[in-house]
Formats: sequence, C-alpha cells, structure tokens
Amino acid sequence: MRKKRRNKSRYSKLSLYFFILIIIIVPISISIWWSQNLKPVSDSTQTRVFVIEQGMNAKEVALSLEGDNFIRNAKAFELLCKLEKADAKIMAGVYNLNSSMSSKEILSALLKGPIPDVVKITIPAGYTLEEILDVLVANGLGTKQEFYQAMHSLDTDDYEFLKDVPMTEKRLEGFLFPDTYLFAKDSEPKAILAKFLDRFERELTEETVARLKQLNISIYTWVTKASIVEREAAKAEERPLIAGVFENRLNNGMALESCATVQYILNERKPILSYDDIAIDSPYNTYKYSGLPPGPIANPGHASLNAVLYPAKTDYLFFVAKSDGSHAFAVTYKEHLKNVSKYQ
Repeated sequence: MRKKRRNKSRYSKLSLYFFILIIIIVPISISIWWSQNLKPVSDSTQTRVFVIEQGMNAKEVALSLEGDNFIRNAKAFELLCKLEKADAKIMAGVYNLNSSMSSKEILSALLKGPIPDVVKITIPAGYTLEEILDVLVANGLGTKQEFYQAMHSLDTDDYEFLKDVPMTEKRLEGFLFPDTYLFAKDSEPKAILAKFLDRFERELTEETVARLKQLNISIYTWVTKASIVEREAAKAEERPLIAGVFENRLNNGMALESCATVQYILNERKPILSYDDIAIDSPYNTYKYSGLPPGPIANPGHASLNAVLYPAKTDYLFFVAKSDGSHAFAVTYKEHLKNVSKYQ
C-alpha cells in the first residue's frame, strides 16, 4: 500500500511540475511570437502605396498588408487591431507605408486616415512603358525624367524577379502590370513604380513558378513572349492559339515575323507594315532576326501571361489579322498566302 501511495505522490508531483512548466512556457512562447510578428518586415525605407478598399474589415486589411509584405503576420496584426479597438476606425483610401515600419507604426499610420489627394488611373493591357509613363505624367504624378531615374535606382533585392533583367534604359518594360491603381498626388515616382511591381509579383503564384520550371523558361522570357502575344491578340480566346503558333515557329527554327515587334521599333501601331519597315536593322525586328527579341515589347495582362504558360497544341504556323481583330490561321505557307489575299 505504501508503495502505491508513494507512486501516486510521485505522479502528483510530476503533474504539478508539468502544470507549472506549461503556465510558464505558454505565456513566454506567446510573448515571443507576439513580439517577433510585430517587428518590421525589413529595413527598406522605400515608400510604397497601400490601398484599403471600401468595406474591408481588419482581417482583410491585415491579409492585404501581409500579401504586400508590409507586415510579418496577418493574425498578429488583426489581434493588434482588436486590442486597440481599431477595426471600426480604419478608413478606406490610399496610404504611404514602408516595410521598415513595425505593425504598431503601420496601424498608427492607418488610424491617422488616408491621404486626401488621390489619383485613379487605369492602365490597359498591352501599353508600352512609354505609354504608361505618359499616363502618369498626364495625371501630374511626376516627370518622365523622374520616372526614368527612379527606374534605374530601384533596389532589385526587393524584387527577386528583376535580378535577371538587363539594366537597359527601359528595364521595367513588361513588368508594369496593367490594372487600375490609386495613387496619392504627392507619391514619389519610385513608390508609384513599386506599386506596379507589387502587382506583377502577385502573378508569380506557386503554380506559375512550378509551370515556368516545367517549361524551363525564365520569368524574363515568359514576360517577353507574353508581351508579343498581348500586342498581337485582339480576341481573348485567340491568345493561347497565337502563343501556340509562336511556340511552333520557335521550335521549328522559324523567325517569329511578328508585326508587333516592328511596331515597337517604330513606336507606332501601323496596321500594315511596309517592306522598309520589316527591313529595319534592329534586334527587335523578328522578320530579320530569328528567336525572341531582346526583351518585352509591352506590358502584358494576366490572360496573355497565362496563354504563354499554357499555349494551345496546334499545327498552325501562320496567322493573319482580319478586319474585326480576329485572325485566320494556317498550317502551310500556301494556305497563309490565300488568307493574306482574302483578308488584307
């Protein structure tokens, strides 16, 4: 009996020690988690635009902040909002934030209210970098010189996908994602460009990255191909077909012969190119040089990017534009010539 009592006593002591250990460790663990997740994401002081849409609650704001890499943990920020009773106080609008701010500093900035002077712009898919800059300048968001300076001073450490992009004059061609944006009137050009790049980064989902690896192509090649598809395709349903045609031509060692690449050289969207146009000596002239041009020729939207990831499996090698913007496709050059005669 004594032995049983001793064992029971021993078990009671162990349970007590375990309980004491739990009530010590759990609060410490929670405290460490809380402290770590309220710290700044990085030491980058680059100002970026953050938009809170009408009707968003604290949870949605937190998830958006985490998705844009402003905070470490959405759950921690949501809890902070509850503790500060801030949910109903956060207003829709545009804010200037940076990743070196702690979660408490970000919440404080949000509670001060949005920036009063806001510019809303919509960039259509297929706009070139020059066309986008023209829109930004026309809306009083800076000068072209300021945007070019900002473009070349961007820290590629903030954007992994830019590391393989050549440092050319138009280095962001293809990466200024077409969408509708809200900008503070006094936003710095670098912050404006960062917003475009943040939006492009959202296209790099796990599925997309896995597919790029499967296709064995770089992000830069992907965007270059998509930019040509974007400028060639007027009908959404034809994008995978056009992407398929270009893949066939590349695989067969044929020149792409894309009018869009020549139009990029001309900086003009001519409906029909002359013989002089297609004879221009430029690496962007895909009539004269085989393979892809040196880089993107426009800023493609999601549909064209997706078409390059999943091009249609087809035997077509040629296409020609019809008057309604659609295309006539052909397998042989003879068929193609008939289509050209018929539609042009």
